[in-house]
Amino acid sequence: MKSDAIKKGLERAPHRSLLYALGCTREEIDKPFIGVVNSFTEVVPGHIHLRGIADAVKEGVRAGGGVPFEFNTVAVCDGIAMNHAGMKYSLPSRELIADSVEIMAEAHAFDALVFIPNCDKIVPGMLMAAVRLNLPAIFVSGGPMLAGYVDGQKVDVNNLFEGVGAVTAGKMSEKELEKLEQAACPGCGSCAGMFTANTMNCLTEVLGMGLPLNGTIPAVDARRKGLARKAGEQVMKLLAGDIRPRSIINSDAIFNAFTVDMALGGSSNSVLHLMAIASEAGVDFKLATINEISQRTPYLCKLRPSGPHHIEDLDRAGGIPAVMGELKGLLKLKSKTVTGKTVGENIAGVKTLNTEVIRSVKNAHSATGGLVLLFGNLAPEGAVVKKAAVAPEMLAHRGPARVFDSEEEATKAIMNKKIKSGDVLVIRYEGPKGGPGMREMLTPTSLITGIGLDKEVALITDGLFSGATRGASIGHVSPEAAAKGPIAAVREGDMVNIDIPNHKLNVELTDKEISDRLHKLADFEPRVKTGYLRRYIDNVTSASTGAIFHK
Repeated sequence: MKSDAIKKGLERAPHRSLLYALGCTREEIDKPFIGVVNSFTEVVPGHIHLRGIADAVKEGVRAGGGVPFEFNTVAVCDGIAMNHAGMKYSLPSRELIADSVEIMAEAHAFDALVFIPNCDKIVPGMLMAAVRLNLPAIFVSGGPMLAGYVDGQKVDVNNLFEGVGAVTAGKMSEKELEKLEQAACPGCGSCAGMFTANTMNCLTEVLGMGLPLNGTIPAVDARRKGLARKAGEQVMKLLAGDIRPRSIINSDAIFNAFTVDMALGGSSNSVLHLMAIASEAGVDFKLATINEISQRTPYLCKLRPSGPHHIEDLDRAGGIPAVMGELKGLLKLKSKTVTGKTVGENIAGVKTLNTEVIRSVKNAHSATGGLVLLFGNLAPEGAVVKKAAVAPEMLAHRGPARVFDSEEEATKAIMNKKIKSGDVLVIRYEGPKGGPGMREMLTPTSLITGIGLDKEVALITDGLFSGATRGASIGHVSPEAAAKGPIAAVREGDMVNIDIPNHKLNVELTDKEISDRLHKLADFEPRVKTGYLRRYIDNVTSASTGAIFHK
């Protein structure tokens, strides 16, 4: 066992003494040591209940013959961090999470790991750690939040961001907004729609690293703790069978994840995270392949923000196994999973219990997937759009650029009603280096929607858009402005062409005009001079590679 390094031999007497100080018994010294990686924090609604999940995991580990040791990672709530300087830390926390797990697992020589994530950057950060360490591992998330209710209608946190725009436009009173804010988030769990957190929890299941229904059982459902106990038991079987993450997460698993992602109309940020996970696993997965997958994958589930259904509805309809069952002709069915069975074996005999929440391939919302990569002279290395959340009239759009060098500038212009129908908002210097940290910009997109311009105005950025965003919101434009990508050359009034069906994103400038403008620009001067964010700026790569650190 790897843990023998801290407990076997004469020279390990001091180590054993310290383990006894933790309450270990002599018998436990001979058992496998299992790290339980918990992202519990009292400031994130998706994580406030994770102590209970960890307790259930540890029960399962002990029942399986192991000795659990719980430790924690950082966790950022993107909703609370949104639209202020705190959001600069969200994506960078992903790398910190992966690094901190590596430190704890290696320093204490754990034999296997159980990961307990729930929200946006924590899930991919832990997945990156799992494949980097390649110790037997399993994931069990904290589960999704239930939807709230206002006047008999389901609501979630996204309604609040859009409600701010509605109040600004005079379509909602502040009293109505207050009523909404007290009801939209009724308890613990990751926000109730197919936003980034739930997208990544569902895709963890597809990747083969979580047990069936890991992505959809609600946080408050008793089945969630049962799943956690089972995960604790199962990690002991993975250890006994020497089944490791890199034997599970390979090119076929990444292919499956993107396929299901397209059917779900998942968060555009899944592209950034899956590419980072692939890189960490040593999988060379090309961005262009994502469009090929999108072209052949039907869009089966209209979940918030793209449609009326929430994750609790997806769970009642059969969850991710049912979605994969509908897609079985498109999946790599021989891929391994933490169940000890293949994908094909896991989904054999599954049934869809609500054919409106999970449609069949023959009755799909559209023949192609919910995410698209765009390329062109504005995004030579690509950009991402959640096509499923774009109004039909905005799938192809030509309009004048309204250029802003920060989210704050764009938000101010929207609030002051300076944006007109047909405009294309270009929000730049918000990329990995420029932001720094690719802030999620749910505030400007939600304001546009709340005001009622989401079918008339497009937004383009080298930063991120939240998984809760809807409308013609195109993110991850690469190379970013801080790296003198073409987006830095755009000027007020330049005509921008968006052609989502044909995967194109262009500005009406010649290559020479773009080159000349970029040549005249001064070198980017980082906004942050000290601390972790400065180190992040120095090490982070392009969004097209997953915004990973230089290797």
